[in-house]
Amino acid sequence: MKIPRLALALLASVSLAACAASPAMVSNGMLTGSNGMTLYTFDKDAGGKSACNGPCATNWPPFYAMEGAAASGDYSVITRDDGKKQWALKGKPLYYWVKDQKPGDMTGDGFLNNAWHVAKP
Repeated sequence: MKIPRLALALLASVSLAACAASPAMVSNGMLTGSNGMTLYTFDKDAGGKSACNGPCATNWPPFYAMEGAAASGDYSVITRDDGKKQWALKGKPLYYWVKDQKPGDMTGDGFLNNAWHVAKP
């Protein structure tokens, strides 16, 4: 069965759009970046704004959104204090934890008086 080129192009663009609409992946019930590393949320973030800047962002690197990233569904793109773009889920900015060493690590869960949490879909 031959598929017309236009149909293939349309299928490819829909597939790419679906990937762009969901920047995080789900692994074992938690959100991860494309590198497989666990993503976290921070209780002190409010109103779609990151409260983790400066030294905090060194330990909790933001899950940055690429220039021109289009948000959809539960995902949004916020602007950080430094002007960079960061992914958020349901208004909660997403971060990595610098002490996680390999995919599947969740050593940041409950950190800082239980203010950091593994992000879940």
